[in-house]
Order: sequence, then C-alpha cells, then structure tokens
Amino acid sequence: MLFSSRTPPRFPAAAPPPSRVREIDVLRGFALLGILLVNVQTMAGPRVGAGGELVVSRVDQVAAWLVTALVSAKFYLLFSFLFGYSFTLQRVAAEHAGAPFAPRHLRRLSCLFLLGLAHGVLLFSGDVLMVYAVLSLVLFAVRDTASPTLLRTAAWLVAGTAACLLAWGWLTVAFAQPLRPQDVTAVVHEWVTAYRGEPGAVVEARLRSLRDTLGWNILYGADMLAAFLAGLAAGRRRVLAETDRYRAWMTQILVCGLPAGLAGSVFMAVCRNGPLDARWYDVGSAVGVLTAPALTAAYVCGLLLLLGTGPGRRLGHVLAPAGRMALTNYLTQSLVAAFVFTGYGLACYGRHGTAAVLAGAVVLYVAQLTVSNRLLRHLRYGPAEWLLRTATLARRP
Repeated sequence: MLFSSRTPPRFPAAAPPPSRVREIDVLRGFALLGILLVNVQTMAGPRVGAGGELVVSRVDQVAAWLVTALVSAKFYLLFSFLFGYSFTLQRVAAEHAGAPFAPRHLRRLSCLFLLGLAHGVLLFSGDVLMVYAVLSLVLFAVRDTASPTLLRTAAWLVAGTAACLLAWGWLTVAFAQPLRPQDVTAVVHEWVTAYRGEPGAVVEARLRSLRDTLGWNILYGADMLAAFLAGLAAGRRRVLAETDRYRAWMTQILVCGLPAGLAGSVFMAVCRNGPLDARWYDVGSAVGVLTAPALTAAYVCGLLLLLGTGPGRRLGHVLAPAGRMALTNYLTQSLVAAFVFTGYGLACYGRHGTAAVLAGAVVLYVAQLTVSNRLLRHLRYGPAEWLLRTATLARRP
C-alpha cells in the first residue's frame, strides 16, 4: 500500500526547507487548460440567433460533448489534490522558519477568500477560491489525522456526493417535465440581456448566480474536500517529489483508471450533452463524480510517467512556468473572458458557438504559457502569487 502509515505525521523543528516540486508546477500548468476549457463555455454562454433562439451546429455539439467526456469534473479535482498536497509543504516551511503555522495559514486563506470574493462578484460566478478558503479550515483541523483515515473519509465523501446527485437526478427523470424550447429561450434571453449590459447589470447577474448556485457549491465542496484529503495523504509520502519510487504504481493506475474513468465520463456526456435529454443531467453527474477520480489519476500518472522521457521533459519545461503562477493565470483567464463576453468590454456573450470559443481558449492558453515563461525569467512570482505570499508571511517575500 502506498499510504500505510497509521500514525499522524510529525514535522521536526530541524526539518529541511521544502524545495520547489517541479512536478506540482507541471501538473498545475496542465490543469490550467482543462479549467479554461470548462469555464470559458459558461462565460461565453450558448450561441443565440438574431431572434433570440438557440443556435447549435453539429460541430458545436461534438466539441461540447468531447469537453464533457474528457475534461469536465476532472481538472478541479486535480487542482484540489494539488492544494492539499501543497498544504504539507507550507507546513514544513513554517516549521523550518520557526514560525507558528496557524497564523500563517489563517492569513493565507483569508487572502484567498478575498481574492475569490472579488473574482466571483466581478469576473466569474463559478469561482472556487472562496470554497478552497473555507475548506482550508477543515484541512487544518485534520492535519494530524492518520493517512488511512483521510483516504477512507475521502472515499465516503465522493460516494456521498454521488448518492445525493443520483437521488436528485432520478427524481428529476421520474417527475420533471422536459424543458420547453420557449422556456429555455426565455432564460437565455435574460442572461444575454444581463451580460451584454452595463457593468452594474453584469455584477448583479454574478451576485444572483452566486446565490442560486450556493447549494451546489456546498455539495461539490464535499467532492473537492475529498481531493484535498487525498492530496494531504500523498504529500506526506512525497509522491510527487519522489515519482521514481512509484513508477510501477503509477503505471498500474494508468492502465486501470483510464478505461474505468473514460466509461463513466462518456456516460456523463451522454446525459449532459445528448442524446439523453436535460432531465438526465444530474444522473450523469453522479456517475461522473464516482469515476472522475479514476480518470484524473490516470491523467496525472500518464503525465508524470511522460516527464521521465525526452519529449516529456521538454513538455514539462513549457508547462512548469505557467504552473508556478497558476493563480495569476486562473484570474487572468477570467479577466480576459469577462472583457470579451460581457458588457465590461466586447459584450460577445451568446454570439459565438462552442467550437469557436474553445479554439479561442486554446489560443489564450498558449499565450499564457509563453508569457509565464518569459515573465518568470525576470521575476520570482506572478502578481497574485506575490500578493498571496506577502499575506501569508505578513511581509514582502
């Protein structure tokens, strides 16, 4: 077993300072693409014709279906896992500096919450930073819990989230009526009017969306917490810092996790994007929650194994700088999308199909890879990372 310790970890005062784990940066850089491909569809909205009707081409349907099957519900788990893993590095860093960890952690999550609040209200109501900040309190509370207990708890959280979604989904399938086209058109028209309007209307729409999705954020927060706990357990074993020790284990996960995860994700895409109708959305989401960890783990292990090859090392060199400033890049993605799709700038909400929006997202991601690489040749941190580190240390880094 990888995580076999049954006693809480102890970090001695003389622990060596944690060096930067390149694999974490590479994985974060990789995750940025997945997060962008999912979020940008929400920010862009569905394509709307001149008469207010939905316009969906076959190409757009295929593009949305593939993103759901291969990307949706996988990359927020990866970011959450890395957040939990990094918690162990931050704790060791505090121990090495002789600084109390609790105040550092509280300052860090307070700054993260405020960044998330501004992000959610002004740029993207699907923000996760506020959720991360709240869940960080739980992470701190269980920091000395034995690894097997953490992993069992994570499994129960995933199962519980899936069970709730499945119960709600079956009720919807059994009792809800299919959405009428005119009802969908009315809702889309409301959002188009808001997001193409003045900045005040955009902010009002963001606030309304934050309120309406609070319950779902709480539910999916349990799934994120499960990834936090798995990351915390992995961080104790230095899984990402010592990948050579776990190559056989990672190969096994890749071989087993890829087909199982893909099967569940394909079913989720069938429910969310057709041919089944919208009533099946949450049934598909339940299956997706259960199987996404397998596919996410397969992606992670595949990339880590690839990094041991010549092409993989070159790929890691490209991805790592973006991962080092992942928070800056995440916020920048929302800033660019808000300018393009809302009344802050070009007001293109609902004007472009999914395929075109995803193509633009890839262009933005490539630009971020390039800018991150060049920027970090001259700076140690990205702007958001500098701010978060300043708040954490209560001084300029």
